Amino acid sequence: MNNITDKTLFARARQAAKRSYSPYSRFPVGAALLAGGAVFTGCNVENASYGLTLCAERAAILAAVAAGKRKPVKLAVAGGKGRAARPCGACLQVLAEFCGPDFPILLAPLDTPKAIERLTLADLLPKAFRLGTS
Repeated sequence: MNNITDKTLFARARQAAKRSYSPYSRFPVGAALLAGGAVFTGCNVENASYGLTLCAERAAILAAVAAGKRKPVKLAVAGGKGRAARPCGACLQVLAEFCGPDFPILLAPLDTPKAIERLTLADLLPKAFRLGTS
C-alpha cells in the first residue's frame, strides 16, 4: 500500500526540523506523518507568548487533516540531542483524536538519527481522553 520507509520518514522529519522557528528554546523539532499515502511534515513554531507555540507533531497532523487525510499510519519525530524528544501531552491528545492506541510513534534525536525508539500512542498516553468514555 505505501512504500514510505522509516528511514524516509525520518529524513523528512529532520528536514522539517531545519525549518523550526525556535529562538527561545533553541530546541528544533521536526515531525513527519504518513497518512493517505502521503507524508505531511511540521516543525515547532515558537511565540513570545509561549502558549501560542505550535509543536511539530500538531503542525504535521493539522496539515494532514487540512488535506483531507484523517487516518494517519505512523509518525516520526526528530528532536533532541543524545536522546529523543517525546511529544507533549497536547500533541498526544490531538493524535488520540485521529489514531488508535496502537498507532506507531517513532522517535530519534537529531544528532543520532539511527537511535530510533519505537512506541505506540498507548505507551505515551495510556489513558487518552475520548468523547463518551470515562
